Amino acid sequence: MPIYEFYCKECHTIFNFFSTRPNTEAKPSCPKCKGSLKRQMSLFSTVGKAKESEDDFMPDIDESQMERVMAGLAHEAENINEDDPRQMARLMRKFSHETGLNLGDGMEEALSRMEAGEDPDKIEQDMGDLLENEDPFGKMKKKIMRKKTPPVQDETLYEL
Repeated sequence: MPIYEFYCKECHTIFNFFSTRPNTEAKPSCPKCKGSLKRQMSLFSTVGKAKESEDDFMPDIDESQMERVMAGLAHEAENINEDDPRQMARLMRKFSHETGLNLGDGMEEALSRMEAGEDPDKIEQDMGDLLENEDPFGKMKKKIMRKKTPPVQDETLYEL
């Protein structure tokens, strides 16, 4: 009776699923978030000293590229006119484009309004609650932390 391991990228957790017969086709949903799972090779089924592949559960973050982007943007930010919302919006769009960071619908709307020349204080007053609920940098921090920490091993044995 085989036990299969599956990894959930959203929960950063490895789950164990029990099957009464070999079943290499089944793809269960995550028991926590109901997201999709990726089948993992369990240590039991390897021969010799197994080397885990970081690609199995690590996000695609190129730290050296991120450092170059941040340095370039910091240089550009030094010459920006803080009274011009269009320049601020362009800088944020460039940051989003070069890092691949999704800013969220609320921030996209705010940037569009800044590109049209609206006052950032007025935008924040109008959209404050919506913008507070979006944290694109929190997602990035979460990815970076996942890269540094191994996944959690859920000890529960789920039925496949």
